[in-house]
Amino acid sequence: MSYEALRAGFDWKLPATFNFAADVVDRWAEEPGKLALFWCDAAGRTERYTFAQVAERSRRVASLLAAHGLAKGDRAIVMLPRIPQWQFAMVGCLRAGVVPIPCIDMLTAKDVAYRVRHSGARGAITTGANAAKFEGLEGLDFRAAVGGASGWLDFDAAVAAASDDFEAATIELEDPAAMYYTSGSTAGPKGVLHAARAIYCWRYSSLYWHDLGPADLMWCTADTGWSKAGTAILFGPWSCGAAVLFYHGPFDPRARLALLAKHRVTVFCAAATEFRRLVNEEFAPYDLSALRLAVSAGETVNAEIVRRWRDATGVSLLDGYGQTETLMTVLNYPFMPVKPGSMGRPLPGIEIAVLRDGRAVPRGEPGELAIRLPNPQMMLGYWNEPERTARAKARVGEIEYWLTGDIVVEDADGYLWYQGRADDIISSAGYRIGPMEVESALLEHPVVEEAAAVGRPDPERGEIVKAFVVLKPGCAGTPELARELQEHAKRVTAPYKYPREIEFVAELPKNASGKLLRRVLRERDRR
Repeated sequence: MSYEALRAGFDWKLPATFNFAADVVDRWAEEPGKLALFWCDAAGRTERYTFAQVAERSRRVASLLAAHGLAKGDRAIVMLPRIPQWQFAMVGCLRAGVVPIPCIDMLTAKDVAYRVRHSGARGAITTGANAAKFEGLEGLDFRAAVGGASGWLDFDAAVAAASDDFEAATIELEDPAAMYYTSGSTAGPKGVLHAARAIYCWRYSSLYWHDLGPADLMWCTADTGWSKAGTAILFGPWSCGAAVLFYHGPFDPRARLALLAKHRVTVFCAAATEFRRLVNEEFAPYDLSALRLAVSAGETVNAEIVRRWRDATGVSLLDGYGQTETLMTVLNYPFMPVKPGSMGRPLPGIEIAVLRDGRAVPRGEPGELAIRLPNPQMMLGYWNEPERTARAKARVGEIEYWLTGDIVVEDADGYLWYQGRADDIISSAGYRIGPMEVESALLEHPVVEEAAAVGRPDPERGEIVKAFVVLKPGCAGTPELARELQEHAKRVTAPYKYPREIEFVAELPKNASGKLLRRVLRERDRR
C-alpha cells in the first residue's frame, strides 16, 4: 500500500449513530473468549478480561449510574489509575450516554474542584485514597470509590449488585461523548468536548499508525487522564479488536523491557522521554521477537533516538502528532519510508496547511500547522467557552482552519517537521530557529541524555539560543564539555543555530504527561 493510494481511496465511513459500548465492545463480545484486557502490576498480580466480561461489567456500571439519576448528556469524573475499573467505568458511562471526564489520579483537591465546578459534573468515580479530594464539592449525585470511602459507594460491590440488563443509549454523531481537560497557558484548564464521531474516528490512527488487528496485544504506557490513553489503550485498539496490556507500576527501563518480552507485546507505545531512557539499556537479555512496531506521541522523538531504537531492536519507532482537540493528525506509517525526526504525513481524511500571517507558505519554510475544517475528528469545542474556541480558528479565503499553535516545516516530499510551539520559536539576528533542531543536534552527542533549547534576550541579536542539558550518569558538566557540545552542534546543524550558552541541569521541567515545558525554563532564566 502506498500513502498516496491510501489517501485517494479513503472514506471516513461514518455511521448514523455510534455508541462505543454497543457498537465496539458488544460486537467483539460475540466472539467467545476474545481477550480485551490483560492487567498486571508491579507486585506481580494479574487479571484477564474478555470483551464479554467488559461488556457485562459496563452494563452494570450503566445501570448503577441510571439508578442514581445520571442520564445521557450528564458528565462524570473518572479519576482512576491504571486498573481494570477504569475501563469498566469508561465503557459504562459511554453505554449510558453519560460523558466521562478522564482525569489522572495525581490531581490535587484544587484541580479536582476546578474540573467538577467547571464541567458541572454530576458523578465521580475514583479510589478511596482520592475521595477526600472531592470533599465539600456540591452537585455530585453519584459517588463511587474503588476500595470504598466514607460517604461513598464501594464501586466494585455496587457494580456487582447492579443489574446487567441495560439497553445502550442511542448516541447521534454530534452528541457529546467524552471530555478531556488540557492545560491552559494563560487561563484555567480547557475542557475539550468530543462528539461521538470523534470517538468513532479514533480507530483510524490504530489501523494505519499502530497497524493493529485482532491478533495483536498492544501496550501503551500513557496515564488514564490523557487523550493518548483513548487513542492507544481504549478506543483505538478495541475498535480494531486488539487486546491491551495495562500495567500499574512505576517507570523502570528494565521492567519495561521485561514486560514486553514476558507478555509477547506486539505493538508498544510510550512517550519520547521513556524511549530516551530505554535506548540506554542492554537489550540482549530480553526476547523481543514478538514486538513488531513501536510508536510515540505527545513530544517529538529526536532522530537519534529513532535510529538507536531501530538499531537495538530491529523494530521501527514511528512518531506521531496530535492534540487533545484534534486527536492524532500527522503520523508515520509502517508502509511508508520513515525520515527519523519527522512527524510524518497527515492521516487520510486530514487536510493541512502551513500558514504564516494568514497565508500558506512554500514548502521548506516554517509556519503554523493548520487543519482544514470541518473534520470529524475535531472537537465540538471548549466546554462553555465559544469565544476561546473561535479564537483558535481562522479563514483563508473560503476555507476555515483550526490553528494548532505548532510551528512546522513541510519538506519536498510532504513530510512535516516539528519546530516548536509558536511561542517557543527563537528569533536571533533575523533568523528563526526551532528549538527541536538544536535539541536534536545535542542529543546526537554520546554524553547527552536530554536537552532543551530556549531563546534568551540579547541586546545585539534580540535573542540567543540557550540550551539546558541533562548529562548521562557518570558525566560531569564542565566549561570544556560545554564548548565541545557547541562545536558538535555547529557540525550537526546550521552553525547559526548552535547554543551560545549551555547550562547543565539535573532534570528538565515537564508536565504530568511528559511534555517538555520550555516556557518554565524561559521564565526561570529571565528572573
